[in-house]
This record gives sequence, structure tokens and C-alpha cells, in this order.
Amino acid sequence: MQPIRDKKKIEAMKKILKAGSLRDYALFTLGINSGLRISDLLKLKVSDVLEGKKIRDRIIIREQKTGKAKDFPLGKTAKKSLEEHLASWTHQPEDFLFRSRKGKGALTRQQAYNIINNAAHAVGIQENIGTHTLRKTFGYHAYKQGTDLTLIQKLLNHSAPSVTLRYIGITQDQLDEVYLTLEL
Repeated sequence: MQPIRDKKKIEAMKKILKAGSLRDYALFTLGINSGLRISDLLKLKVSDVLEGKKIRDRIIIREQKTGKAKDFPLGKTAKKSLEEHLASWTHQPEDFLFRSRKGKGALTRQQAYNIINNAAHAVGIQENIGTHTLRKTFGYHAYKQGTDLTLIQKLLNHSAPSVTLRYIGITQDQLDEVYLTLEL
């Protein structure tokens, strides 16, 4: 799986997803803005993001894979997508945030994969895209905007910076480019 590197493709995917389903749009938007694993996104409940009638400022969960607590703020884009999604259906606090259309259960990983993959192909992305792409996209764009690699490593709970670089798809060619363009 690779991150989505082109911001124009990200925006195009958002438009396609939003036109089809506010749930799918919110899933994608929260995923690329939080770095959560798909397993953690899919197990979110309405009460994890909504307090009364207001979107929470922070999400606090226990990661399924690591068992570690994860506490992070929600940015404006993620909040807005969640507001739109939650306004589009009648829900209870205990409902899954990304509920399957076939009952009260959560979307499955396979359904989430199909949603993301179909939108990626619709905008012409040829690379291998899947649910982990959301998390990798978060890390990649954090890195490209200048966030220190050790901070991204901590956010993604990686053991070493080299793991993070490989994970977010920074290639040897990109590393070599530093040597070729830095002319001091």
C-alpha cells in the first residue's frame, strides 16, 4: 500500500466520496487527518466523537493493535466532515460511527477497502490503494509539510525512524534528491 501523494487526487476523492455518501467521506477525511488504523476507525462509536450535539475537540481511544491510549485533537476539516455525516442520519451514542447499511454493525474492513479503492480508481490512482493508505497518507503529508520525523514516528507508534520512512513511502530516489539539489 502506498500513501496518496497528490493533494489534488485527495480532493478529487473527497468530492467523489461526499457525492456518494457522507459516511464514506467522513471515514476517508478522518482517516487521512488522524493517522488511525482502519481497525480503530471502524470501531469508533458516535459517543467517541460527539458530546451532546457538539463534535468533541479531541478523540480519546485505546488502540486495538497496541493497547496504547491515543488522545489527539480534531482539526477543522475532520470536524466538519463528522458534523455533516452525523447530521445525515438518526443515531444513538452507542451506535458505530461508520455503520454498515446492512444493520447496526460497523462497516467491515472489506467494505472500507472497497470504498477507498473505488474512489482512488475513479480519480485515476493506479498504485495499490487500501485501508492502510489512509494512515500512510497522514504520515506522508505530515512529513512533506515539515513535521519532524521523530514526531511522526511517535504519532504512528513506530520503533525507529527508518520504519517510518519506509512506511510513508519515502523512496531512495527522494532521499538522493536531497544530495542532488542541496548546493551549498
